[in-house]
Amino acid sequence: MRRFLPSLSALQAFDSAARQLSFTRAAEDLMLTQSGISRQITNLENYLGVRLFERTGSRLVLTDAGRSYAADVRQTLDRLEEVSIDAVRGRKADTGLVLGAHPTFALRFLLPRLRAFGAAFPATPLEIAALPQNVDPAAIEADIAIMRGSGSWQGTRTREFFAEKLVVVASPAFVARFAPPAGEIDFAHLPTLQNASRPSLWLQWLRMSGVAHQGAIAGLRLPQSQMLIAAAQDGLGLAVLPLHYVADALRDGSLVAPFGPPVASGESYWIVTPESKSHRAALLDVRDWLLREAEGMTRAMAALHEFKS
Repeated sequence: MRRFLPSLSALQAFDSAARQLSFTRAAEDLMLTQSGISRQITNLENYLGVRLFERTGSRLVLTDAGRSYAADVRQTLDRLEEVSIDAVRGRKADTGLVLGAHPTFALRFLLPRLRAFGAAFPATPLEIAALPQNVDPAAIEADIAIMRGSGSWQGTRTREFFAEKLVVVASPAFVARFAPPAGEIDFAHLPTLQNASRPSLWLQWLRMSGVAHQGAIAGLRLPQSQMLIAAAQDGLGLAVLPLHYVADALRDGSLVAPFGPPVASGESYWIVTPESKSHRAALLDVRDWLLREAEGMTRAMAALHEFKS
């Protein structure tokens, strides 16, 4: 028997129009004309024999039947997309794990631990997704995200990963050349590096460390921490950086901390899981593994007592 199924194009048009309550935005979303969306919706209503939308002045409103149908259609389209991606991947999507993190965090923390992750979870394909700063967790497609902030994001479950510490670093050659005094920073005479993605870092560090300073904070602006690390190692200036990004460089001596030990920034990193996925046992196992890795890193950083000036 032939199935009682509307066309996929009509269902996609209805789903987009129902989400945005606008034929115009649905047309933009699907790269069609507004008249094309309207025609698809009319054909769908005629096929079902049910009104899905009402127009109230210039507003588009779902009918009761349309609201109920929209929720079911969305679930069906999501499921159809999922099985289609499974077919392309050659595996079920939920057998893999998408872990979201800021690119520098992924490079500095996750990449060195991928071999250990593979040993701990040999049957779990891993994908690392790059997250921009200050992203809304509700807008990401990750199973687990590592994020810096307050730990309070709507629609998620969070677990504190570790507290962030900040340290001022420079290359040994820079310190030998400029000999920054331990007691005060004169920004008029000491080249500094600025993190454009976190412009308040210098002020945070000054406030938390209590180090005296004078002059305006200015200097080369770079877009992310990874570039600041490279610039500091090249002797271009002083940089304020999270300790977990530069602990290895402080150990091997490619960077030193001329103004002493790190200070707490007042922020933490968090393991964030969407509420809808937080029940998955596999995700809890990965969360616990990440927490153990963070504990090991924190112990190693606590053992880093030498801050050469």
